[in-house]
Amino acid sequence: MKKNNFFEGSFIATFGIIVCKIIGLLYVIPFYAMITSKGAALYSFAYSIYTVFLSLSTSGIPIAMSKLVSEYNSLEYYHTKEKIYKLGKNIIVGLGIFFFIILILLAPNLASFILGNNSSGGNTVADVTLVIRIISTALLIVPILSVTKGYIQGHKYMTPTSISNIIEQIIRVAVILIGCFISLKIMGTDEKVAIAISVFAATIGAILAYLYLILKMKKNEKLFKNKADIKIEEKKLTSKYLIKQIILYALPFIIIDLLKSAYNLVDTFTITRTLTSLGYSQTVADLTFATIATWGNKLSMIIISISIGITTSLIPSLASDYVLKDYKEINKKVNQAIQLLLFITIPMTIGLFFLAKPVWIIFYSYDPISIEVFKLFIFQAITFSLLSVLLNITQTTNYTKVTILTLLFSFIGNAILNIPMMHLFNNFGIGYQGASVSTLITQIIPIIFLLFFINKKLKVNYKKTIISIIKVILSSLIMLLSLFLLSKIYPLDCLTRSSALIQTIVYTIIGIFIYLVLIIKLGIIKDLFGNSNIVQRLKAKLHKKNT
Repeated sequence: MKKNNFFEGSFIATFGIIVCKIIGLLYVIPFYAMITSKGAALYSFAYSIYTVFLSLSTSGIPIAMSKLVSEYNSLEYYHTKEKIYKLGKNIIVGLGIFFFIILILLAPNLASFILGNNSSGGNTVADVTLVIRIISTALLIVPILSVTKGYIQGHKYMTPTSISNIIEQIIRVAVILIGCFISLKIMGTDEKVAIAISVFAATIGAILAYLYLILKMKKNEKLFKNKADIKIEEKKLTSKYLIKQIILYALPFIIIDLLKSAYNLVDTFTITRTLTSLGYSQTVADLTFATIATWGNKLSMIIISISIGITTSLIPSLASDYVLKDYKEINKKVNQAIQLLLFITIPMTIGLFFLAKPVWIIFYSYDPISIEVFKLFIFQAITFSLLSVLLNITQTTNYTKVTILTLLFSFIGNAILNIPMMHLFNNFGIGYQGASVSTLITQIIPIIFLLFFINKKLKVNYKKTIISIIKVILSSLIMLLSLFLLSKIYPLDCLTRSSALIQTIVYTIIGIFIYLVLIIKLGIIKDLFGNSNIVQRLKAKLHKKNT
């Protein structure tokens, strides 16, 4: 097991997350084919509650662990680093147990609150209570799994955590699909049993992923535990001080997560109500909200995962440079992060924009309103990803107040603009696009502010990045034009899932080929990767094949 530099770490983490997201997206097709709308609702009830409590019990601490371990490792405070890990585990296990008990006890009340006065297609309070209690068992293992990932990432080992993510997702999906099939098709049990098995899959996946990491750490124990004598400076760092550090590092990330959740609530409380008041049918209003809140979001998460992967690698690497005040490396890594992010997200977003119709048909079904909404919504994948990376840069370099205030103003701006934008775009007959425009505006403005702030405070120069991004945009637009011309010969007129799949594959292969040729010709690969280890290994492999 070897350490990964920032580029390698970003690629590994991003690859792992994208694989997980693809698996998580694809399993929906056979899963929803086996269950009814009642079962789908029951499954959603369990996960909607679980994700909130999971966020409360894990948000911030794994990231804080990654940052602190990296900092103390850079200072060669090896005993403190291990102490931080033990304290972090104790805190997060305690939180997990606490929220597990809360969910077990409050499950009937939560179920009653969710269902209200209706039966939700036949689901009962007892059914919802059952699935909430079963999925709550994941709170006993997922938190400690998360903090262990943070500890390993703090040492700049990205491969084990990426593999553990894939293991967790594969096991979870396998248990869901196999469990549902056996339960419903072979044993003929009630559907709630199949859903109970499906939600318990989260616990099983987490257990096996955690066991993998523990075995990996034991096998490579020398890489994590240094037997150097404790330094005099370390003796001054008490458990009380370290716990305070963990909390102070984690708190901003918790606040940021809560603000991001609140951001989504703006759409929840404004879209349907506003569109119906403007004269749109309830169907159009519901489809618009569902596309933005759920179905379009699932597809955009494939692109957004890239920012998560880059951030996963960037935080410990940047934290190490910042504590050593190495501004040259900070400048290099911030530019690399932005270039790498846009190098991938821009062509992917433009590609999804062009292939919105066949992609939507593959995963859902043909619906013109949803497809039109998705075409504009997908551009949030670029702005949200870039904003997330920049926010994590300011937070990692201890500009916490700036991070929180930027996100807060973005949230307030979105809350103010959402309804007026729907009214404005209604004048053009596309009021359903107003919410997406509002979000784009309230993400672009903070991005511009943060770029200037990082330039001033961290002495980051974007000259090379701007040139590289111009080349990426140019290559992406030429790719788009080429695909548009192709559509005149081979029209995107699919209406069935099979024809949509064929067209998506054909256009994707051609689009990727055109983009790769262009970025090689324009020297983007060299600008971005230089003489990195990845490029050298690729060259070596190509040389071997040629000889």
